[in-house]
Amino acid sequence: MTALAIVAVLVAILLAIWDWNWFKGPVERQVKARTGREFRIGGNLDVDLGWTPVVSAEKVSFGNAEWSRAPQMATADRAEIGIALWPLLRRQVLLPLIRLDNPRLLLETNPKGGDGNWVFGEKGGETNVQFRRVDIQRGFVQFLDAPRKTDIRVGVSSQKAAARDASAPVSVVGGGLWENNKFVLQGSAASPLLLRDRDAPYRINVRASAGATHAHARGTLLDPLRLRGFDLQMKLSGRDLGDLYPLLGLAIPHTPPYSLDGRFSREGEVWHYRKFDGRIGDSDMHGDASVDTSGKRPYLRADLTSRRLDFDDLAGFVGGTPQTGGGETANAEQNADAAKQDASARVLPQTPYNLTKLRAMDADVRLRAMRINAPSLPLDDMDAHLLLEGGLVKLDPLNFGVAEGEIRSRIRMDARTDTIRTRADANLAGLNLGKLLPKVELTQNAIGKISGQVGIEGTGNSIAAMLGSSDGNIAVGMGQGRISNLLMEMAGIDLAEIIKFKLGGDKQIPVRCAFADFGVENGLMTTRSLAFDTTDTILVGSGTVSLRDEKLDLTIRPRPKDRSLLAFRTPLRVSGTFKKPGVRPDLAAVGLRGAIALTLGTITPPAALLATLELGPGEDSGCGGKYAK
Repeated sequence: MTALAIVAVLVAILLAIWDWNWFKGPVERQVKARTGREFRIGGNLDVDLGWTPVVSAEKVSFGNAEWSRAPQMATADRAEIGIALWPLLRRQVLLPLIRLDNPRLLLETNPKGGDGNWVFGEKGGETNVQFRRVDIQRGFVQFLDAPRKTDIRVGVSSQKAAARDASAPVSVVGGGLWENNKFVLQGSAASPLLLRDRDAPYRINVRASAGATHAHARGTLLDPLRLRGFDLQMKLSGRDLGDLYPLLGLAIPHTPPYSLDGRFSREGEVWHYRKFDGRIGDSDMHGDASVDTSGKRPYLRADLTSRRLDFDDLAGFVGGTPQTGGGETANAEQNADAAKQDASARVLPQTPYNLTKLRAMDADVRLRAMRINAPSLPLDDMDAHLLLEGGLVKLDPLNFGVAEGEIRSRIRMDARTDTIRTRADANLAGLNLGKLLPKVELTQNAIGKISGQVGIEGTGNSIAAMLGSSDGNIAVGMGQGRISNLLMEMAGIDLAEIIKFKLGGDKQIPVRCAFADFGVENGLMTTRSLAFDTTDTILVGSGTVSLRDEKLDLTIRPRPKDRSLLAFRTPLRVSGTFKKPGVRPDLAAVGLRGAIALTLGTITPPAALLATLELGPGEDSGCGGKYAK
């Protein structure tokens, strides 16, 4: 036997009887020296030699940051690590394989601020180490953020790799608390080894649910441990956008069920949700939104459009509920609220605004609706711009296309004190009389342009309270136009004329002037002047409308201009509530013409209103002639 052969046999014998556990102490000390954390091998340490030696260790543990209550950041029943030898000659560490059995990893933020426990060693633990493949069996990852009451626990297991040397993706399933709200998640993600490579995209496909709120994220992340560089397609759905307040701190009003899908990304402290499409209730919704978290309050910016807006889907903005009839979209809670509203004698929303929510977020939101679906209202389109800052809400503008005209308004709500103070100003221009009451057959062919002004101010934390305490002025009017003669004869209760037009057909007669001027004090609207003058009949009104009690108490006195033996000339009483109004003749006042004559001498349209009316030419131009004298 040659000397070389003898040496080979001795080396083989040495390797066969060698106990690699002798190196446990030196390895533990080297890891601690490089990371500053305790490292322990509680079981056997072994090495399978070859061109790529595989080091295996049992019952390994890696210590946590000093500030953490948990002593260990990571543990595993068994860990196997392959080490490529040739790169070591170039002072590079290449680990072609990492296999972990029953690993446990705890990632947590520092409750006192600063880096999380995943940052360790010199310069945040940056080393010249490369990884190739990881295989995880029965893994468990926990992310803990105590200040934000977030505790996420996820089970992780490797899937089959696409190639022998490729990093195997992982399946994830778990849940926990996000901002103190329970949620569950499941999906798949790229190999956890890629988490440390900030320049490589980290692919995920995860579904998460928190109560009735659901999210489906698919795409890539960059530097996910720092929550930066998102490039995800994100689908959000749920029963109510208001549910996002406890989850994300976004104080969005209550809505019907929704489903939105768009691009989700992050730039610094700004989170973007771009080019999203979907539905909120029965309305389509499209646009871009972002949330800036760098200030003391989240700042929501959004530019939204809807091609067809179902108007009742906005009911949550005024403390109301969407419609819940056939074909309408609403959640179970809104169905219950709608049933209560139907049983209530009130119409105006009485649900108070949440002052905490109004002060929790700032916002700059623009919503444009190209077409509005509102069967009981003659709404055409809408342009709204909402500004919210520290509890001060401004809607400027809040414009509607109405009956081929427009209502341009501004609303200011100051919720910085315990009781909201609200100011509303609106200008009406060019509203088509024939379109205002689409369900009243006798007015559908009417002609006339209505204008007006509204300026009221009130206090209260609900729409009902604001209007019930309001002070101000409301005035609307119309110049020349045309209206159903039969409608005027019915208003004057002229039986002969009514029979004639019923048998021979209706015709239109000229309207000379119409106006209603109300003063508002402590929620009570009182007529200063109210008249509707045609060539056939003059209607003169007086009385009150209580916004506080939602009650009507108006008297309309007709004065037909023609002679008829069957004309009662009786006043009409408009009474009842907003929910159940009623119109009936006051038979006790039949024939009281003197009172009408006296009233005609006292009515005058408000001067500011006259400037907005389309009066028409000539001396007999109604509002601009007789009533202005």
